[in-house]
Amino acid sequence: MTKRNTQQRRHAIVALVQERGEVSVDELTQRFATSEVTIRKDLALLETGGLLLRRYGGAVSLPSEMVAEPDPQQVSVRKMAIARAAANRLRDHNRVIIDSGTTTRSMIPLLGSKRGLVVMTNSLNVAGALRELENEPTLLMTGGTWDPHSESFQGQIAEQVLRSYDFDQLFIGADGIDLARGTTTFNELVGLSRVMADVAREVIVMVESEKIGRRIPNLELPWSSIHTLVTDDALADDARAQIEARGITVICAPLAD
Repeated sequence: MTKRNTQQRRHAIVALVQERGEVSVDELTQRFATSEVTIRKDLALLETGGLLLRRYGGAVSLPSEMVAEPDPQQVSVRKMAIARAAANRLRDHNRVIIDSGTTTRSMIPLLGSKRGLVVMTNSLNVAGALRELENEPTLLMTGGTWDPHSESFQGQIAEQVLRSYDFDQLFIGADGIDLARGTTTFNELVGLSRVMADVAREVIVMVESEKIGRRIPNLELPWSSIHTLVTDDALADDARAQIEARGITVICAPLAD
């Protein structure tokens, strides 16, 4: 079965759950003429994406209090411009790390034309999005300890797994950019990000211009660990000059092609 058919089936499952409120695995296997294993895999991925809740023998629709309003930042023009510019840095057969975050995840639908990718991630959301691509990459997961704050795997096990590989590129976001220090974050767990940078030949930071100059106490990656900064074309000239003076390649993505 093709990826396109898989996507259609999953969309149909979501629609059916929303219409009826509850469906069983048995009903879905008969309706879509596929195996229980396939349907359970579908339900697991749809639950990870926040589209339904699994229950014994089937799935139910999300309670109304759990249905969040769409986050406009997830589909912002700036994020998509940054995603396009970052995706253009990636070549067929590259071995890459894609960190958790809405900005990094926004580039994944743009990777469908890339072939032979090997992608490591610590994010279930990123992994789920990668599985939807027509040309599905070889997917590697860090494992480790789940951190609900960053919605990603962290810790020593994840770091050990990463150190077993080498990568062409790391795509990583940031909560802020301190022009004097580097990328900053609200999360105190920065060890994995630094290991990601250590094992990648090019570290590409994806961040909206409004975050540049934002000083947050926790330093994530120092400038010495960063090679490329991808942002939008609202970046101030003086900020760009300060960053480029540190030897960083700065790409300012236009908001419209």
